[in-house]
Amino acid sequence: MSTSPLKYHYIDREKSWLSFNERVLQEAADSTVPLLERLRFIGIFSNNLDEFFRVRYATIRRMTLMGESNRKLGSGEIVKNLLQDITKRVIELQNESLRILTEVESKLEEQNIFIVNEKEINEKQQVFVKEFFLHNVSPDLVTIILSDLAQFPLLRDTHGYLVVKLMLDDKLVEKHQSGKIRKAVSPVRYAIIEIPNIINRFVELPSDGDKKYIIMVDDIIRYNLDSIFNIIDYTAEAAHMIKITRDAELDFDTDLHKSFVEKISSGVKDRRDGAVVRFVYDSEMEDETLKFLLENIEIELNDSIIPGGRYHNRRDYMGFPNMGRTDLVYPKLVPVGVPDLSLEDSIIQQVQKKDYMVYTPYQSFSYLVKFLREAALDPQVLSIKITLYRLAKNSQIISSLINAVKNGKKVVAQIELQARFDEASNIYYSELMQSEGVQLIFGVKGLKVHSKICVVERLENRKVKRYGFISTGNFNESTSKIYTDVTLFTSHNQIMKDVSKVFEFLQVNYRVHKYKHLLVSPHYTRKGFYKLIEREINNAKQGLPAYIRLKMNSLSDLKMIDKLYDASCAGVKIQLIIRGICSLIPGVPGMSENIEAISIVDRFLEHSRVYIFGNNNQPAVYISSADFMTRNLDERVEVSCPIYDEDIKQELIDTFDIGWKGNYKTRIQSGDLANKYRDISEGEVFHSQKEMYKYYQNKLK
Repeated sequence: MSTSPLKYHYIDREKSWLSFNERVLQEAADSTVPLLERLRFIGIFSNNLDEFFRVRYATIRRMTLMGESNRKLGSGEIVKNLLQDITKRVIELQNESLRILTEVESKLEEQNIFIVNEKEINEKQQVFVKEFFLHNVSPDLVTIILSDLAQFPLLRDTHGYLVVKLMLDDKLVEKHQSGKIRKAVSPVRYAIIEIPNIINRFVELPSDGDKKYIIMVDDIIRYNLDSIFNIIDYTAEAAHMIKITRDAELDFDTDLHKSFVEKISSGVKDRRDGAVVRFVYDSEMEDETLKFLLENIEIELNDSIIPGGRYHNRRDYMGFPNMGRTDLVYPKLVPVGVPDLSLEDSIIQQVQKKDYMVYTPYQSFSYLVKFLREAALDPQVLSIKITLYRLAKNSQIISSLINAVKNGKKVVAQIELQARFDEASNIYYSELMQSEGVQLIFGVKGLKVHSKICVVERLENRKVKRYGFISTGNFNESTSKIYTDVTLFTSHNQIMKDVSKVFEFLQVNYRVHKYKHLLVSPHYTRKGFYKLIEREINNAKQGLPAYIRLKMNSLSDLKMIDKLYDASCAGVKIQLIIRGICSLIPGVPGMSENIEAISIVDRFLEHSRVYIFGNNNQPAVYISSADFMTRNLDERVEVSCPIYDEDIKQELIDTFDIGWKGNYKTRIQSGDLANKYRDISEGEVFHSQKEMYKYYQNKLK
């Protein structure tokens, strides 16, 4: 790889991630986005930040606690400097999110929607707030008088709390001073109230004509503080919100007598007392109160202490009510059908004749559910094998698998219990399936199973014929409405044979199989993509057409980046559509001048992974569950599948073209992390997600 004058050859992945989250915040700031959707983008931004601190920041923090503050990371960053840079950037972004929130609330008022606090409600609303508190909030309220405890209570990760300063009643002070009460009484005490999350945080108040009002549960509690503390001789003087974020990495019990499910369950429970990695507080809080909290909450790094506004947990804005205002949200997108693939006829019989591809949310997720429901009933189907990572709350996929068992089919499900923050849900589903007779695989020791595959074995003419699907996304009806993902339905004998080998590996993982068509992590994905990149390098050196076009969520594996740098230096033209982390620096002379990279952040979450290699104008096209991250290449079970059907291959090339042509909601990935939008001054606006929907509408005509 050629040298360059850059300080580093890579962008630190954490800084790149924060840059991605800034793009989410840009959507909240965008005046062309419907108002209520702007609020939801603020919620997404905040939720992302919570997860970042729970996992990525926590990992770096662990290094400092292990005496590795001066350690140099692969990106070139020093650990202690990186922590400081992250904290500074987070504070900047949080301040910007607060500014945007204030602006959006002002715009909502122009639409006669008012978000009010406890001091701004009228008499009618006051009556409502009292009644609502008594019947809906008070029964679930947890209130603790901190000054009465020998030990500070354990605060729950990412939950919102109100810290209440209590002052001794004036009359009691007079009695105390006059000597009528001999026992010493502290004039100041503190209490903490956990804001319940069993109800929507936003409560609609009685309207006033055309005006609609929303109040937060936080302020309903504030309004009723006197009611909460009326049994003690103290008066609530101030209530300020705090939130802590804990290290969410799972540390597993080594007890050999415990099952894997028990170890995961135990690890999830242990998160409750993980180390505090962030403490956010209301900047209006008195110094005395803040000092009291910091002395009692174990925070080992000052970088973790972040001042904020009156309200935290802005992730809750993802659930902000519509209030019937459909004009303030995105217009509903109705998924279209797949040409020549009928939901009314047998999916299996249609896939028997040719391959099909479904691109959600533009096309319907119903094809996956229909395929499994049909397999559950088909008398000729012998077995269904499937991998499960993240599932919908009321999963139709699980329902179909249980239905198959009840119809006498052998059902094998690999469910990933370590799917981060979905562990508890997956444990619930695993127990449900097991009780119904589904055979479960809990994965491979040391490896997460992130592949998205399914194979159905069917008896035809006394021979076993395989059908199935391979996807870039989770088999989840809920996320399929907002995540862009592609799913290939196929009965290709060799591909399905390879898929079956993956399941054999999951069940007997001391045997490493060889695959003729699939690229499977952790053994073959890296080498397979290296080989495809090398072919483009060789073609470029021979003067043949050579290009690489990659669409993924994240690119952070440094060895893979070096390989792409090598390809660029050889003259291979490289186009990258990377939604999230991009540690590669494009456009640097002598290193990456032949590489361009963009990010699309829009209404739908760009989640599909599509890899296209020029191959001397005979493109090799793959879909994959894997990003180019070290964990996907070396530490997980992932599947990348070649596309052989020429129509589907062209369809994936077309969709990449549409994404690449986009100049609306499209940012340039660059070394300075500026998140600059593509210039549209010299041409028409090309909104790639809208054009994608039109593309699939037109395919039906």
